[in-house]
Amino acid sequence: MPSMSSPLSYPDPVYDGDGEVSATYRPDGSPHDLGSPPGNTVDYLATSASTGGGFGLYRWNFGPQVSGPDPHFHRTISESFYVLTGTVKIYDGTRWVDTGAGDFVHVPPGGIHGFRNDSGEAASMLLLFTPGAPREEYFETLFAGGTKGMSEEEEAAFFLRHDNYWL
Repeated sequence: MPSMSSPLSYPDPVYDGDGEVSATYRPDGSPHDLGSPPGNTVDYLATSASTGGGFGLYRWNFGPQVSGPDPHFHRTISESFYVLTGTVKIYDGTRWVDTGAGDFVHVPPGGIHGFRNDSGEAASMLLLFTPGAPREEYFETLFAGGTKGMSEEEEAAFFLRHDNYWL
């Protein structure tokens, strides 16, 4: 934890007005933004577009079937996980760790990670990307069947465009 004499400081201001009405509200129970037949859903809580590139925040809801990405890393973004319900396995670069409600994992750019639900029960977590990245196309493509039907070159370009480097 930084000390009181830490050289850390706030970033430069990005707003110089006297305040404005600009908050957004998404009530619990709002329709999911994405859904797939196996039972996974995604809620776009705050996209890169809505935060001016500051961050992206998504609620990832797993159905009871096994799902989730294998180990990979990102060069431009960090990814953080906060488990809301159930058990989610998160790969920390060396091993798969069972995480549960209230557990938090932060992966800086370059950090090897993966996540999955193989518990046989539903689970839910928050995914935070910083800085914000337009992850919606990535998620939407995965939920629409993934990269099936893409050539090797198209698939490689898709993952490169979305800063995903598979191991």
